[in-house]
Amino acid sequence: MKRIPVAVLGATGTVGQKFAVLLQSHPLFEIEELVASPRSAGRSYAEVCAWKQDQPMPQQLRSMIVKTTEESLHSSILFSGLDSSVAGTAETNYAEKGHFVISNSKNHRMDADVPLVIPEVNSDHFALIERQPYAGAIITNSNCSTMFLAMALAPLHRAFEVVAVNVTTMQAISGAGYPGVASMDILGNVIPYIGDEEEKLETETARILGTLGPGGVEPAPFAVSAQCTRVPVFDGHTESVSIRFRETVTPERVAETLRAFRGPPQELGLHSAPEAPIVVTEQIDRPQPARDIWQGSGMVTVVGRIRRCPVLDIKMILLGHNTVRGAAGAAILNAETLLAMGHIPA
Repeated sequence: MKRIPVAVLGATGTVGQKFAVLLQSHPLFEIEELVASPRSAGRSYAEVCAWKQDQPMPQQLRSMIVKTTEESLHSSILFSGLDSSVAGTAETNYAEKGHFVISNSKNHRMDADVPLVIPEVNSDHFALIERQPYAGAIITNSNCSTMFLAMALAPLHRAFEVVAVNVTTMQAISGAGYPGVASMDILGNVIPYIGDEEEKLETETARILGTLGPGGVEPAPFAVSAQCTRVPVFDGHTESVSIRFRETVTPERVAETLRAFRGPPQELGLHSAPEAPIVVTEQIDRPQPARDIWQGSGMVTVVGRIRRCPVLDIKMILLGHNTVRGAAGAAILNAETLLAMGHIPA
């Protein structure tokens, strides 16, 4: 089967490089175009990209000439890791020209007609693309921390009705991109502020868990209170979560509900879909970034320390790989799901 040609926007950045790694042997997609800033254009990817991944740069990309966002592209599917300073206009322009932009950028996530999707949770929101005024479409995945919180809340909200959520994140430095946070700021330290992150967690979670109706997405009717911190961990976002439910629940029922959760990507047997999107660990000192971020090839939310909360009802610890399921891997799974469900042409 001939693979579908795709382009990576923002190809030299942290997320763009992760797209390059995850797509190099993908059965459906093949990178045929790379797009970056004007200062990189016209030169080979190997020449302009300061490669920071553990895996070697894919050989087939090394000599590929980088394009700018002003140049025409022939790929129908574009994976966007563009910086937010340019993503808004560039992604709109591409959609107007008939491209399907699968975006990791924040710019369009809260647009009324743009799907903000975790395919296990709210794949029905993909129908919003029919309301967009473009020849193509824009589809977004969530902020990295939102991904793991919303994934865990989804089956619990359906089963027990969430009333309130309090979450504190401990976010890895890779989430800040390269060169990221200065070593003198982060080593031996915790930074209790990440710009816009708390608002994203609070608003995106409500949208993802909301209901799609004739007027658009009605946000989920519960409040999320978030505090976000940057910690000296390279990869893996950890979240401490407390939840109040409408009904009385036990930690055992919560664990059973999380373990049983599956969504369309699992039912469709998609390439990037983990066997189960949530892994529950019983070990008292897990999950840990150093030991658990590669469970499910980095595509799962790992949940542990599920116990009663004396203030709300249940508390737990979540962990996920912020640049895989929290970024590039999420966009790729969105594209696979869109194709499988017939929302975009093969």
